Amino acid sequence: MKNRKSVSNVIWQTIRKKSFLSAGIVLAVAASVVTALLPPLILGKVIDTITAGKEAAFLLIFSYFGLTALTGFSESLREGLLTVFGQKITHALRSSLMDKYTRLTADSLTGQEPGTVVSRFVGDVDTVENLFTSGIISMFADACKIISILVVIWVKNRGLAIVLAVILPFLFWFTRRVQKNMLAAQVENRRAVGRASGCVPETLHNIRTIHCLQKEKYMTERYDRYIGESYRAVEQSNFYDAIYSPVILILNAVVVAVVMLLSASGNARVLTLFGMSAGTAVAVINYISQIFGPVESLGMEIQTIQSAIAGVHRINEFLGLEEKEDVTGQQERQQDVGEIIAEFNHVTFGYREQDILQDFSFQIRKGEQVTLAGRTGAGKSTIFKLFLGLYEPKKGSVLIQGRRAGVVEEKERRKLFGYVEQTFHRVPGTVRDQITLFDPAISPEMAEEAARLAGLHETIMALEKGYDTPCTDGIFSEGQWQLLSIARAVAAQPKILLLDEITANLDAQTEKEVLQALQRAADGRTVISISHRVNARTGRVITVG
Repeated sequence: MKNRKSVSNVIWQTIRKKSFLSAGIVLAVAASVVTALLPPLILGKVIDTITAGKEAAFLLIFSYFGLTALTGFSESLREGLLTVFGQKITHALRSSLMDKYTRLTADSLTGQEPGTVVSRFVGDVDTVENLFTSGIISMFADACKIISILVVIWVKNRGLAIVLAVILPFLFWFTRRVQKNMLAAQVENRRAVGRASGCVPETLHNIRTIHCLQKEKYMTERYDRYIGESYRAVEQSNFYDAIYSPVILILNAVVVAVVMLLSASGNARVLTLFGMSAGTAVAVINYISQIFGPVESLGMEIQTIQSAIAGVHRINEFLGLEEKEDVTGQQERQQDVGEIIAEFNHVTFGYREQDILQDFSFQIRKGEQVTLAGRTGAGKSTIFKLFLGLYEPKKGSVLIQGRRAGVVEEKERRKLFGYVEQTFHRVPGTVRDQITLFDPAISPEMAEEAARLAGLHETIMALEKGYDTPCTDGIFSEGQWQLLSIARAVAAQPKILLLDEITANLDAQTEKEVLQALQRAADGRTVISISHRVNARTGRVITVG
């Protein structure tokens, strides 16, 4: 089953839930664009009034300073609201990814590299956040600012509007070229720094070999080469950074100078396009300085959007992975199977294209002890995962008490199965938490009873805080970790115990203690175990492979 949720769904749901925040962003963007246009016009009006020999109204002057302050406030408000909205998007996306992660089938999970999954939660989600904090909305605001300034300049000075319309495409191309080269230089610098950083521990790790082979000079030269590559990349980035601002300033000055010269030319035809008053000239110069900033920002915003789109595609790929079948509310009738508690009916299963089990069948009755035997890789551990409903067979069926293993609800599985693996997997928390796994259905009394059954209660009580002692790596011996694993498995009082070669790494004395604990834990339960040791096999033996 596939989930149709996508990044766009998550974003739309967040917009709907945070409607006031979304409306605030729209208003802040509109206010930042409008208020940025008004101060130069008012300043031009003030100057024209003064040059005409009249006294400028106090309200006009106050409006100029007030609108300038309001422009700064609107810009700050827009950035603040966008940051908050980006965080809301990040939270919603990561929650959706975690929800998806818990719903994935085991086959989907095994096909994912851990590093790739982590990158979805961290890097890709961050790029989507940037899509809003410094991407599409900022690009829209900057585009509106550029267009609105061009419109005002067209009204005030059509000649300048034509000049800017010609220059802006070149300016945008130049900005993008500089930004791409700077980005490439920064990426190369990070790679070179990574190589140089990796060279140091590599040298330390192999220092004896280096001394024996007298390769000190080679390692020094290699490190110097990496440092040199980093310096060259930094110099290239600094070069583009150094030339950009002067080019923009010179271009700004050239445009202003050309317009001023043409407006003072005295030619009637030229003045129809470039003629303007002193106040209009001040306003126009102000607008020219304003228009270059948004053009520079547009280049970075396009880069951000491109990265974000790639992140969106990767997140959507993850959200589209196959999910476990939703069994909530299913009323699949338990069959009348007598004493048969588990069975494989002509099961064929494999990973990717290679089949491990082919037309495999067997039955296990209530209270029976069964050992799965076979060569390494024959599929013994896979049988456990099929019992637990983590995988679905390609053909045939796996039944637990007459029901398909895949439709047994998660909350029911712990009361049905107790699984003891070869090694204990610790979770953050206390000793009691290791047994209960934070399951509220398992009371402290049940946890202690499980520890007594495993023969570990006295050891736990001897700890500084007993069951409330924080669990760390060195708190138990190898055998005691296995006893704790048994306690965890029986805490929910399951009907079936699955034992996966749990004494393989233990010495003879410790193995004896663990087997005694298992004998107590197995009383009245169905036990299915995996064992390579012939003397450790109990009950009926089923050969796999």
